[in-house]
Amino acid sequence: MTRALAIQSGIAGAAGLVGLLLLLAPGLGRRMLRLPDTDASAYILRMTGAMLAALGLFLGGFAVMFHLASIA
Repeated sequence: MTRALAIQSGIAGAAGLVGLLLLLAPGLGRRMLRLPDTDASAYILRMTGAMLAALGLFLGGFAVMFHLASIA
């Protein structure tokens, strides 16, 4: 695995982990970011979590596919 794929996989893992944290526990993210306890902030955190989780899935998928294609 090249250094670029390792970096991409690390970013994918970090983005996916933070995204899942914001999706599953928006209250924890709200306290960490010191946002007010409103419905709008919970909605924004869930939307951000979904986007970060999708980023992790896409980056991880592209890294795996590129690695598998370079083996063959």
